[in-house]
Amino acid sequence: MQRAETWSDPIAHLTRQAPDAPVLYFSPDRLQATARAFQTGFPGLVTYAVKANPGEEVLANLVAAGIRAFDVASPEEMGAVRALCPDAVLHYHNPVRSPDEVAVAARMGVRAFSVDCVRELDKLTGRVAPGSEMSVRLALQVRGAAYDFGEKFGLGPEGTAALLQEVAARGFAPSLTFHPGTQCADPAAWGAYIGVAAEVAHKAGVRLRRLNVGGGFASHRTGQAPDLTPIFTQIGAEVARHFGTRPPALVCEPGRAMVAEAFTLGLRVKAMRASGAVFLNDGVYGSLTEVRDIGAPDRLRVIAPDGTERRGAPMPRVVFGPTCDSIDRLPDPLPLPGDMAEGDHVLIAGMGAYTRCLATGFNGYGLRDLVTVSRL
Repeated sequence: MQRAETWSDPIAHLTRQAPDAPVLYFSPDRLQATARAFQTGFPGLVTYAVKANPGEEVLANLVAAGIRAFDVASPEEMGAVRALCPDAVLHYHNPVRSPDEVAVAARMGVRAFSVDCVRELDKLTGRVAPGSEMSVRLALQVRGAAYDFGEKFGLGPEGTAALLQEVAARGFAPSLTFHPGTQCADPAAWGAYIGVAAEVAHKAGVRLRRLNVGGGFASHRTGQAPDLTPIFTQIGAEVARHFGTRPPALVCEPGRAMVAEAFTLGLRVKAMRASGAVFLNDGVYGSLTEVRDIGAPDRLRVIAPDGTERRGAPMPRVVFGPTCDSIDRLPDPLPLPGDMAEGDHVLIAGMGAYTRCLATGFNGYGLRDLVTVSRL
């Protein structure tokens, strides 16, 4: 649940309330500032990938910041957006759908889809409005991301060109989409995709209505969150270079990079062992699921019950979650202060993406509260 009260910062809440369950601290100001930065910096339409964090408070604050288009992957996400913004534009860019899901999208007036095979195009033909935008998903082997989305979705250049021709032949508006991969911080990845996209469109003999450059924009992995300006600049320059005077309209769909920095996770040290191992009040079945999969951030602080920060020399500590399952542990030790103690709190910054939507309630543990703060 979200508390109505707004606290000044996470430490003020920790020292006054001493929560024994995990807490997510949310800064609406940080989220809205990020949304405005995307809209100012990106040379096209900014949509939000709802999968990263479908929380009502997230969607409401993005709408307040001017976001009116959303990338949705399911009917449930469509409903969540429309409940808060009835006139929102929905892009249904999950390339795999059932006929029933297509019917829901049609009833909701969705006019933008993505496909990566003729079979999926068949499901949409005759069921969605004529002239709907159909973005064929291109997949390349590029470096610079934490993991590659092309292993699951997308076609190579030859297949993309052929499917673009089929899209146009069926009366849909041909567009193209790609995703450079999760946590991508290298502008060259977008440059490589845009160059191939232009070649594919030329080979197919179609003019693209839009080019969707995906999500994948990095939030922090280590240190501070990266400056996305060089990526935005590269995208604009590459589109101008490869498409000339008749470029397609641009659209992006950030998820993690939009919402991650607006949340900090607060955990508590339940127990410690002589080996140095630490037991926290949440683990890989809960809010640390993605930390297990792509690595633990180094932006964490250990706070004593009186609010002071532990500054002992860091030592590698095995981190266990609270459940009765022995695999409830992070795969790699974390560098944590040598003077940390039971009852301390661990604050992990940049945890707004996937933290809540991937969490389970296994063994009765998991996130309980969302606390609004003025600053993180």
